[in-house]
Amino acid sequence: MASLFRPLRNIAARSLHTQPVSPPNAASALSLVRSQPSQYVVASVAGRKYLLAPRDLLTVPRLKDVNVGDTLALSEIHEVGSREYTIRGNPVIPPETVKVEATVVEHTKGKMEVIFKKKRRKGYQKTIKHKQTYTRLRIGPIDVAQQQQS
Repeated sequence: MASLFRPLRNIAARSLHTQPVSPPNAASALSLVRSQPSQYVVASVAGRKYLLAPRDLLTVPRLKDVNVGDTLALSEIHEVGSREYTIRGNPVIPPETVKVEATVVEHTKGKMEVIFKKKRRKGYQKTIKHKQTYTRLRIGPIDVAQQQQS
């Protein structure tokens, strides 16, 4: 019977060390994140959310209106954080608070996809080959603002 309560005791002990810390205002929360050696962001690019860090190489579906070497400012940032602190937006963090830029490295194609269609007993066979186009982005530094502007 005592062995049934042992896992509960371990869970209760672990939860003591994971209590959330709430800074008094947004400016102090931003300074806590800024003080950490490395940061990450969760941002929407081309309609999908990605977990990004500086110098990451991101492959997204083809962005038609950009050229190689163009710089994109990521405006939809949902979360910014570090190893110990995280700030979440509701649903996004204001663009003047956190700035992240991405540079277009290349436009490329994926592997050859072969689609084979067949109707049995009818003699109908069709092969379709397709390469999906992609855009590769290099993520720049994450700039967390000194103070939240209101």
